[in-house]
Amino acid sequence: MCCRRQRGPDGTPVDGGRRRRRGCGAVLAVLALAAAAAVAFLESTAGGVSYTGDGWLHECAKWDAEGGRFLASTFFGGGVAEVRAGEGEERVVVADPDAAGRVALGLAVDAPRRRLLLVYCDRPPRFGYAALAAYDLGSWRRLFLTRLDVPGESTFPDDVAADEEGNAYVTDASGNKIWKVSPSGVLLGVIKNSTFVQRPGLRHNLVGLNGIVYHPNGYLLVVHTFGGDLFKVDPKTEAVHAVKVQGSLGRGDGMELLSPTRLVVAGTPSSRLVESSDDWETARVTGQYVGPVHRVGSSATVKDGDVYINHIVGFGLGKKKTHVLARAVFSPLAAAS
Repeated sequence: MCCRRQRGPDGTPVDGGRRRRRGCGAVLAVLALAAAAAVAFLESTAGGVSYTGDGWLHECAKWDAEGGRFLASTFFGGGVAEVRAGEGEERVVVADPDAAGRVALGLAVDAPRRRLLLVYCDRPPRFGYAALAAYDLGSWRRLFLTRLDVPGESTFPDDVAADEEGNAYVTDASGNKIWKVSPSGVLLGVIKNSTFVQRPGLRHNLVGLNGIVYHPNGYLLVVHTFGGDLFKVDPKTEAVHAVKVQGSLGRGDGMELLSPTRLVVAGTPSSRLVESSDDWETARVTGQYVGPVHRVGSSATVKDGDVYINHIVGFGLGKKKTHVLARAVFSPLAAAS
């Protein structure tokens, strides 16, 4: 070890050890400064919204246009916090006692019905509990809390999207399936298909179906995180089509539609812009945004035409951690020949 104290034959310290320790101290100081500089540089790329809140992790954030605020799931906090422009600290708006001890993950703003959909799961390493809740965006009154899991089944509910009728679709990142829940909170069924697993083995399926969006043409788009696949799902017939994507969507997480032909896929090491000209039979990755990779991009949302990437990891020494919603500027990628 470079900092081990040097001793002579009689066991007493020698000056060489003292000089060595001073040298090691200098090396460690330089490394600490370099690490701090690297973090500072990465933080400087995160132009957007920075705020403080409880807890290290905030998994998903969405823009509520009518409410003029971002809404973020607080992970181990088991609820939802709002972040308003000009306010540097979050305010908890959902802390449901019936979900106490659970983890709050994906959320979706169901704007036509002025409600928030929120996914709850077990605290790792348990993977049994799965539920979807809905809350009124004005009063925060709970509208329903629906269990999705089957006793004895391993599940990891992750993200949620709503269709034009108010049905909700929740992905299971462990079981590679999609739960369908009615507008009133009734579990209607489960979409399962072998197409969701394109490659066997844990390496390709440790985290499966994850980010999900509803397309205005009447289907779902779903990303498989470790497989890097994008699926087009008909919620009525339950038909599943693997979208042929030019470019990588590996480690893709939460998603958001920019338009019927453009999709943002948050993730690590970069978030990606994906485009399709044939109603998502095929697609191409056309841009990427790296941002503060040490914070881990986990979800995407759109505010006034700008894309914001929520980063799951907060930083700070005190009880309050700093969280970032980075405004993403995508660098174009050259088309493959």
